[in-house]
Amino acid sequence: MPNSTSTKTVLIIGASRGLGYAMAEEYLKYGWSVVGTVRGESRTKLHDLAAKPDSRIQIETIDVNFPDQIAALRSRLTGRAFDVLFVNSGITNTNPDETVAEVSTDEFVHVMVTNALSPMRVVEALQDLVPPTGTIGVMSSGQGSVANNTNGMREVYRGSKAALNTFMRSFAARHADGSRAMVLMAPGWVRTELGGPDARLTIEDSVPSLVNVLMSVEGKAGLQYLDYLGRTVPW
Repeated sequence: MPNSTSTKTVLIIGASRGLGYAMAEEYLKYGWSVVGTVRGESRTKLHDLAAKPDSRIQIETIDVNFPDQIAALRSRLTGRAFDVLFVNSGITNTNPDETVAEVSTDEFVHVMVTNALSPMRVVEALQDLVPPTGTIGVMSSGQGSVANNTNGMREVYRGSKAALNTFMRSFAARHADGSRAMVLMAPGWVRTELGGPDARLTIEDSVPSLVNVLMSVEGKAGLQYLDYLGRTVPW
């Protein structure tokens, strides 16, 4: 277990399961306080973690695809400051093998809104809660790399993450004079509900290293696109 006396706070958007939940666990090991969000009123693993003594977890509810819920969360967090804001949002289409010409319009829109538009709306709404010394992170994917796309496949998901990367670069360009660190994280192919059972990495392989990378970029102004081992991913 890492050793730290840190009293820093991370806000993780999408922490009820999978990578987001594992990130909350990891930050707790470092002594951080965690504000994690869930969708809806159903009990999740995050609620169980928050019920433990001295868990240092606060749970908020938001569905990022609804702008009014983003605005309500921003209002509830007024006066707070977060050393790290991390937006973890991602889905794929029902049949990931579909080409972009085959997917239904409704499903295409749903994936693009969830993976690209909504995360950026969250970043725009909450970025002022992150001080100049803080970090803004967003969960991307290695499949969002245009340069590395040499075999196609998972076209709709790839496209949504490439769009997210482009929007985040635009955000960084608009804030080029700022001192906050910004990072698009590629967690690797991980065995989660999204990644599937055939994925190469376990959550334990990915998340501890991913959190270490997020901590390592603190104080490094500007946007980076990194994998869970801290390696630069080609745009």
